[in-house]
Amino acid sequence: MTSDQGTDSDPRSAKLASDLDCLLCTAERLTEWHFEDEACWVADCVVCSTPMIVWRTHGLPHAELERELLDRLEAVASERYGEDGYWVDPQRRRIPDHWHAHARPQGGFFGEGSPLTGR
Repeated sequence: MTSDQGTDSDPRSAKLASDLDCLLCTAERLTEWHFEDEACWVADCVVCSTPMIVWRTHGLPHAELERELLDRLEAVASERYGEDGYWVDPQRRRIPDHWHAHARPQGGFFGEGSPLTGR
């Protein structure tokens, strides 16, 4: 499905509203969800068990929207880890073409419950 992204993104980076092959577009509820609205959702990542925010549009948002999305992630992270108990990891390692970011515990990478904790 092709979509005109208008003012929500740079049209060079957000070509599709969704991609049925993209795990973030399908948004299966495999873990606890903390927040959702028409723009994004925040849930625990199935790989690292940390809060992860996902923009619903497949692509990359413009800077102002990205800041708004990160503010939503930081609200969830503050509840889980405390005001200074986390860091935001914007690196998109496994799915680089769909914007998302993780809130990781201060001094760590994986959350409690991840099978990768301690690696």
